[in-house]
Amino acid sequence: MEATKVAVLGTGRMGGALARRLQASGFAVTVWDRTREKAEHLKVGPVAATPADAIRGTNVVLSSLTDAAAVRSVYLGRDGIIEHAAGQLLVEMSTGGPDVIEEIGEQARVRGVRLLEAPVLGSVPAVESGTLAVLVGGSQAELEQARPVLERLGEVHSVGALGSAARLKLVANSMLGIISAAAAELLAAGTTAGLERGQVFWALARYAPLLKAREAGFLRDQHQPTMFAVRDLVKDLDLALNLDSRAQVSVPLTLKTRALFGEVLPGSSDLDISAIVRRPTRRPTTA
Repeated sequence: MEATKVAVLGTGRMGGALARRLQASGFAVTVWDRTREKAEHLKVGPVAATPADAIRGTNVVLSSLTDAAAVRSVYLGRDGIIEHAAGQLLVEMSTGGPDVIEEIGEQARVRGVRLLEAPVLGSVPAVESGTLAVLVGGSQAELEQARPVLERLGEVHSVGALGSAARLKLVANSMLGIISAAAAELLAAGTTAGLERGQVFWALARYAPLLKAREAGFLRDQHQPTMFAVRDLVKDLDLALNLDSRAQVSVPLTLKTRALFGEVLPGSSDLDISAIVRRPTRRPTTA
């Protein structure tokens, strides 16, 4: 039986990990990235010159791109895949917000192109172990075609119509930011009060086990390899705040978290979000 042919568009940290996981799982993988060297470095299969070239002859197309502008370009721009799709199922996995996926969805509907959204919860280690949470928005019939591919990446959750998964991803990433900022604050407070830093972290991780994956960052100031960059979280918090504003909902914790990560952004943009511990926490003294 011929292997399912999958194109992966975008081979950054997450896209590259997705491509490696799928190739190791027996799929025939073609990759594309705007920086060709990144795609070539993976050595998982053919490297295409354009997104349109990458999807030719494939069954399922996954995209994992930097932001909404990159998503728009790959789907709707020159050599965009909406125009060149010919029966493939397109699966958009970036965190670009609901507006861009709904815009692309409308163009896909007009052209008769099948489209799902499938942003994920988790980072590179979860891709490598196949333990992502895959949030899927779109039709059940199309999900069933994508399921054999997506289930190699993690647990698949159908969350509603197109745009629903993008909204849920922003809610989840806001929670991750809030927890990370709270952990940094309480680590500083506990150690300033005379507690041993490791004991404070242990107690915090009892309540928020996801902190354990970033123990080296919170305890030893080691923020690489990056699982989720500060700049990417700031981008997601901005998307979330835009969504919250339009819904006229009060989100003071999200607002404060965005401000705190904004303080560490200039010197820690590409570091993991555990770099929030670098934010100064002592109150300025008064004369």
